[in-house]
Amino acid sequence: MSAPTKTPPPFLRSQGAELTAGGVRYRIWSEHDRGEVLIVDQAGSVRRTLPLIAEDVGYFSAHDPAGRAGDLYQYRFGKNSAWPDPASRWQPEGVHGPSMVIDPAAFIWHDQQWQAPPFSRLVIYELHVGTFTAAGTFRGALDRLDHLVSLGVNALELMPVADFEGDRNWGYDGVMLYAPARTYGHPEDLRALVDAAHARGLAVILDVVYNHFGPSGNYTGAFHRDYANPEQHTPWGAALHYAAAPVRAFFLENTAYWQREFHIDGFRLDATHEIADTAQPHLLAEIAESVHSLGGFVMAEDERNDPSLLLPSARGGYGLDGVWADDFHHVVHVLTTGERDGYYENFEGTARELADTLTHGWFYCGQVQPGSGQPRGGDSLDLPAACFVYCISNHDQVGNRAHGERLGHLIPPAVYRALSALLCLVPETPLIFQGQEWSASTPFQFFTDHNPELGPLVTAGRRREFQDFPAFRDPAQREKIPDPQAASTFADSKLRWDELETPEHAATLQLYRAFLELRKTHPAWRDRSPARVPTVELPGGLIAFRIGPAGNECLVVSDLRGGHVQPDFASSLLAPPAGRTWRSLLSSNDSRCGGDGAEPFSTPTTLVLTAE
Repeated sequence: MSAPTKTPPPFLRSQGAELTAGGVRYRIWSEHDRGEVLIVDQAGSVRRTLPLIAEDVGYFSAHDPAGRAGDLYQYRFGKNSAWPDPASRWQPEGVHGPSMVIDPAAFIWHDQQWQAPPFSRLVIYELHVGTFTAAGTFRGALDRLDHLVSLGVNALELMPVADFEGDRNWGYDGVMLYAPARTYGHPEDLRALVDAAHARGLAVILDVVYNHFGPSGNYTGAFHRDYANPEQHTPWGAALHYAAAPVRAFFLENTAYWQREFHIDGFRLDATHEIADTAQPHLLAEIAESVHSLGGFVMAEDERNDPSLLLPSARGGYGLDGVWADDFHHVVHVLTTGERDGYYENFEGTARELADTLTHGWFYCGQVQPGSGQPRGGDSLDLPAACFVYCISNHDQVGNRAHGERLGHLIPPAVYRALSALLCLVPETPLIFQGQEWSASTPFQFFTDHNPELGPLVTAGRRREFQDFPAFRDPAQREKIPDPQAASTFADSKLRWDELETPEHAATLQLYRAFLELRKTHPAWRDRSPARVPTVELPGGLIAFRIGPAGNECLVVSDLRGGHVQPDFASSLLAPPAGRTWRSLLSSNDSRCGGDGAEPFSTPTTLVLTAE
């Protein structure tokens, strides 16, 4: 490990409080005529005021020669109330309280030799800081990093940490995009988590939300009405006005801020289909260019199945590294549970659909969806498999269920083992949601902590979401849906780490470790080509694919329903390379993985064979 060093001095952001050699510089974009910075104490009393000097294009700035790290401050324009800084680095008293000046260069880093693995080699673990541990803090998550290393992942993805109203939230209601949520700890605690992750070989991905602000605590509109674009709308209200140069800078500088000051390796951009930008280049392309220039990677959550997200700019694309490809999740969910409500109506859950999805990266490549009657997606065969991020669970697919049930609560253990093993072996990039690796008994529910005016509306809206689902047409059933505002809903969603001591959960964990170890060490996955891996449907509803270079080829056969005889491995579809035979290498039904060791495929099984 290299000698510890401090972070180099930060670049000056277009907005925010920045420590300089001569004090603190304050800068804000505002449409008001005149204003001032208020330096306040913990009781809220004003210690001193600084007049804001007007600059070009609506910016105002002030310099405080007596300023230092730890100062609390607010902005006031005219006779308006005092407001926190939208570009604040920390909100120690919550998003409505004063902002704090933070020295980003004070932390002692130890990761000077760190280099993140390439995107094509990632195995991602998604976690929510507040429910990942009993403490629900950055430091609490740090204490569980060794578990992630032993599991076999090499990247942890943090659900959004930008500060939000209240003490509990998924993070998608963030309003202070530069301030780590104070309920999770001090900014130094987040730096410590990243530093410790890098020391263990783990990259850190941050989930960021650039399509809307949360419903409470967003003060950007108080400073300037042009943060919002009333001509365009999202599911959360008016779209953001990305064409306004200061607004665009506010978002473009955000990823650079997290990379420079927190050593974040990559980003997941939430719901990019709702980023309505008409400028050229598109905001997404500019974000990708910025992130890449600092050595990072970026992926999108996008429901359009749009190949242009992943194409380089030279081919008219946005140049992102990856995209959450939910078609895989939807196909296997319908296949294993039989559920067809909501967006699942667009999938039949057949082995044919699963084979097509694995071959193309996503299932919809231009076909008409039954639910909408509209075509969706585009051709993806020339895109590398690794750019598609696959999961069988994530925060949305679990938490957006009425009761937050996990997949392991809905399907038999043998099916769960077979599907888990398949996820660990797909040519695409696997993503594991916290607790999935031991089939956690705890749900992951939708929880918030909004103010007394907004909270009841959120509760009513949550229950209204399910009124058209057959299981919830009865109002009495809807009343049983956990109240997002109740502290118990949040508490019930915390992982129970003591479950790892029980045989059933420990065996499931062993399955994930065994299959991820195979993915990490076997030449079939380590030395594979970036080209697509065709998947075939076999008689009886099985699927199979070959992976790896000649001489180190493996065959993966997966049966998610069971009750079949073993396929003919000498058939033209499955025959081993000339002069060689297939040998069983690893099965999801092995006794060490919690299975009964029965003959594949009498019970649901994912089987790996190697050519000898």
